[in-house]
Amino acid sequence: MEFGYTLLCEQTPPKQLVTDLVEAEEAGFDYSVISDHYFPWLEDQGHSAYAWSVLGALAQATHRIPLMTFVTCPIMRYHPAVVAQKAATMGVLSDGRFTLGLGAGENLNEHVVGRGWPSVDVRHEMFEEAVEIIRALLGGGYLNYRGRHFNVDSAKVYDLPDQPVRIGMAAFGRRAGRLAARHADLLISDQPIGGVVDLFHKEGGAGKPVYGQIPVAFGSDVEECRRRAHRIWRFSVPAWKVMAELPGPGNFEAASRTVRPEDVAESVPCGDDVDDYVQAVQQWVDAGFTHIAFCQSGPDHQKDFRTWAEADLLPVLRERFG
Repeated sequence: MEFGYTLLCEQTPPKQLVTDLVEAEEAGFDYSVISDHYFPWLEDQGHSAYAWSVLGALAQATHRIPLMTFVTCPIMRYHPAVVAQKAATMGVLSDGRFTLGLGAGENLNEHVVGRGWPSVDVRHEMFEEAVEIIRALLGGGYLNYRGRHFNVDSAKVYDLPDQPVRIGMAAFGRRAGRLAARHADLLISDQPIGGVVDLFHKEGGAGKPVYGQIPVAFGSDVEECRRRAHRIWRFSVPAWKVMAELPGPGNFEAASRTVRPEDVAESVPCGDDVDDYVQAVQQWVDAGFTHIAFCQSGPDHQKDFRTWAEADLLPVLRERFG
């Protein structure tokens, strides 16, 4: 199993994201992922840097650690032909360390272009066409494409890495899992959904990696960690059927108004007990995940988490899970 470090653009200033990953690489994390948002989920988070600018800086500031979007939506805010160009450039700048993680998106980030927010069935249709376009352009040559949702007129990406950029697809339900099985090099999910992982493997994804993420709130004061986790992660308790539909941070504030710190702590390890983190990872291992990234709560607590992870957490996880 491999263990990664999450750069959460919604909670951290842009320059710190670069510094954080330089130090995470030094601490020995196996890979990194970065969120790609236009808005933060909550006003309390307070940031939302353009992930692709940060990725260019990360490619130059780091040396070995793999980079990955977690995830980019290629159906509205970005045209898939432009996503292919961005991903190929990142593949070149990072000397092949970049993986393009894709998802069908959230209204929160996509409504800004003023095209409305399609139903989930339409979004999945758009997502499949987008991945077909991106895959073709990353393979080289000219592309003309006429789909139900996207057209491409004689496009070509000139700067390609030596090896094609890997494509990951996010899935929460069975339909998205089938799309990933048909089109992706790896599966992504932020929930330990064993059924979707099994479906992915059975329908074309056998032997391919499965990436997940665990939000955490490390610190020596457990109650403070719970309050911090609640401040950063309370938006996630209603789950994806709500999260994909709400249009702004104010809506997420309203939807999470009754969420308690103990509700968040059910899925966010809090404190500095290594066993709590091991138990959290075990749930993902049991569901078939091969890669887990940790997302530490709070920009001011990143260094403490990295220091502890290097000394205490990562050695135990590697001894336990390989």
